[in-house]
Amino acid sequence: MKPFCSGGRGDVKLLNSLQNCELLTEEINPFYFVEPIAPLIAARMHGRNVSLNEVLDRVRKLKSKCDWLVIEGSGGLLVPLGEGYTVLDLMMRLGCPVVVVARNRLGVLNHTLLTIKAMQAVGIKSIAVVLMSCYERDTSAQTNEQTLTELLSPIGVLNIPFLGEGALRPAAIKRNYKKIKKTVALLADFDSFTRVLLNDSQKRLETKSSVDSPRGRK
Repeated sequence: MKPFCSGGRGDVKLLNSLQNCELLTEEINPFYFVEPIAPLIAARMHGRNVSLNEVLDRVRKLKSKCDWLVIEGSGGLLVPLGEGYTVLDLMMRLGCPVVVVARNRLGVLNHTLLTIKAMQAVGIKSIAVVLMSCYERDTSAQTNEQTLTELLSPIGVLNIPFLGEGALRPAAIKRNYKKIKKTVALLADFDSFTRVLLNDSQKRLETKSSVDSPRGRK
């Protein structure tokens, strides 16, 4: 689900179509504002006040209908969703594992590190990072995954390849499913997901250490 959505509702329509329209749009996205601005500001423009408890109630109701519920955020951690709470506050109250998704390009190191540090500062521990590759890979894309793996260890970092133009269309998602099947399966079991990433990350760090050491140089 995507509790808050501002501006276009394309994400919500996509989520609905992938679930064979089994859920109502209002269930997937209970709080929608036509203005493409932060939900708090949009709500004020319409004279609305969406409380954090109201959001949690909607999430819990939908969760009771699902085997697995994935909740999409709305911008960065500190985006104000309502009076007195942000995306980060909602995460804290939900107490669920968090997957940070970021584009694998210049700037992702600072963005991701700041995001992780902010979550850790409030006690969020179940975290994983997924880098999404872009069509045009800049120089940083060659080292971002390895660098984040090193700097964020023991948090796992995974990279998903560029899935092609129009990858967010339902047909394209189904077509590309084989490419990300393993990742999706791991996400369904977060403990396994983080365990696999941790093992993979550790191997990469060990390999790097071996290459950097005097004996590892050729």
